[in-house]
Amino acid sequence: MFYQYLFNMDLIEQITKRAEEFFSNSRGSHDWEHTLRVYNLCLCIGRKENANLKILKISAILHDIGREHQDKCNGKICHAEKGAELARKLLSEFEIDNDEINKIVHCIETHRFRGNKIPISKEAKVLFDADKLDSIGAVGIGRAFLFAGEIGAKLHNKNIDIDKTEAYSKEDTAYREYMVKLRKIRERMLTEEGRRIADERHKFMVEFFDRLNKEVEGDL
Repeated sequence: MFYQYLFNMDLIEQITKRAEEFFSNSRGSHDWEHTLRVYNLCLCIGRKENANLKILKISAILHDIGREHQDKCNGKICHAEKGAELARKLLSEFEIDNDEINKIVHCIETHRFRGNKIPISKEAKVLFDADKLDSIGAVGIGRAFLFAGEIGAKLHNKNIDIDKTEAYSKEDTAYREYMVKLRKIRERMLTEEGRRIADERHKFMVEFFDRLNKEVEGDL
């Protein structure tokens, strides 16, 4: 009955239904809602950048299906590489030609900020930007604190030496993530529309962490 139900859906809907299964045990900071936000950002940016929306939609839907593997081992497995592997296997079940699958896999394996593979195609650049944009601004701040809570980190660590802290530790706070990654995202945008959106989100985020530091010190 389930596969008959899938048969009556269009391709994007079928892949979406399959992709959602990978998030049954996901952490809130990288859950299905994150995927949906990235999907919407991809459409917004992709239309401005004249990207191939079919490739982009499928890439966005599948971009984090390897995330649970990374979380379970505290970062020892790269979720982008694992996700690309899982996506290739999943997509082989559908009527999608190999060229399209290769393009989708490229988008997924290059979307990670800390990854060592560079987004080359227009669609890969859009996905990279969309995923990073969900890490900054109001949503990004919320996700940073949510992730810190998930791994048992402190609320704040303004005075600690960032270079001496470790990921997935009690010192892996939202502020550490801001110092290590989030404040650098605006400069890493690969599309014109991504940069435009990032400017405003970056400004809001900087003002927030500046105020947090002041409040923690009792200045406000």
